Amino acid sequence: MTEVDPAEIFPNERTQNAIASGEMTQIHRGNQYAEEGDTFTLDGKTFEVVDITERTLGEMTDEDARREGSDDLAAYKKRMQRAHGGNFEWDEDADVIRHRVEHKE
Repeated sequence: MTEVDPAEIFPNERTQNAIASGEMTQIHRGNQYAEEGDTFTLDGKTFEVVDITERTLGEMTDEDARREGSDDLAAYKKRMQRAHGGNFEWDEDADVIRHRVEHKE
């Protein structure tokens, strides 16, 4: 178990705040930025990376989107378009890594 910088996993202030508040519990990224068991601190709260899973964008569900702070998968796709300045194309076969985290008491 290693203490990691949350900015390595969560690329911007919005996602870091959403994790700290419990609005988000996971993020999909193009690369792996942590290992299971790694911990990090946000707003004085300690979180643990509890799952790292290789997937494709096509495997994402509405539940995944909700865990990432969107209402559903369609809203998540729109958010990704905005976040990437319109340079994001949804490719069902694109490989992604899910980083799931939990707040530790």
